[in-house]
Amino acid sequence: MASDNTHRSYSIIPCFIFVELVIMAGTVLLAYYFECTDTFGIHIQGFFCNDADLMKPYPGVEESSFIPPLILYCVVAAAPTAIIFVGEISMYIMKSTREALIAQEKTIVTGECCYLNPLIRRIIRFIGVFAFGLFATDIFVNAGQVATGNLAPYFLSVCKPNYTGMDCRFNHQFIAKGNICTGNQGVVERARRSFPSKDASLSVYSAVYVTMYITSTIRTKSSRLAKPVLCLGILCAAFLTGLNRVSEYRNHCSDVIAGFILGSAIALFLGICVVNNFKGNPFPPTKQKQEDYRGLPMMTFPRVESPLETLSAQNHSASMTEVT
Repeated sequence: MASDNTHRSYSIIPCFIFVELVIMAGTVLLAYYFECTDTFGIHIQGFFCNDADLMKPYPGVEESSFIPPLILYCVVAAAPTAIIFVGEISMYIMKSTREALIAQEKTIVTGECCYLNPLIRRIIRFIGVFAFGLFATDIFVNAGQVATGNLAPYFLSVCKPNYTGMDCRFNHQFIAKGNICTGNQGVVERARRSFPSKDASLSVYSAVYVTMYITSTIRTKSSRLAKPVLCLGILCAAFLTGLNRVSEYRNHCSDVIAGFILGSAIALFLGICVVNNFKGNPFPPTKQKQEDYRGLPMMTFPRVESPLETLSAQNHSASMTEVT
């Protein structure tokens, strides 16, 4: 027999295995096809032979950037995971917070022997939603890059078009079709995937998601500036990541802005609509409402005296006067 702090459910484990894990696996697989295969062809966008916006110097391979992709992706994935994990365990250790969590989210009894307490459920929920959003952001970014084929600021430096050929005889000749690039085809293909900025999207998604988690769950009464400083520092790091892409001529300013908007929108959607601002189930309002009404005073009406009461009061006062 389940107690008041437990709730029996026979569908949570099958739903997790056959629905949520399947969706997660499909998301990861789609992101893999976008990243590591040429299944989706890139749209070949035209360009002007002497476009000044596309003639910036080639900054080198991505690994030579001030913020290498490997370090960026590790920080983007590991930092929020560690913050959520440490934050949930720390809040569960505190007695007052643990009692509030148990009151909000009951322990799930699956079958006859498996118990899922609020700590495990919240960690799996918040980290799982974060991982899903991270792969979803990567899919949206790759889809935008493949569909638009927007050219990077250094495109002409790596394309090295044949300016003596028929297609680029005039300075303002627009090349709509065909490929007159003589440079490395792998680098040229990478230069055709600039919009939106992947680094900006992933960094701001991670920053906004973990900022919403910190402001919604971690409560510190002793320090009023700890959370704002931590959140603003995380957001500033994501903002500087986007500025670094522009300063190194790896993305246009519009690419970075679009990446910021995309990452922020996905993080806000998951934080508000999916995990409900990182809060558990609300308290049952039925008993509270009954108690509130029970303490209210009854409605009072003005007292109206009858004629008999008035006459008796007059006779009583007259008799008292005679005795006196």
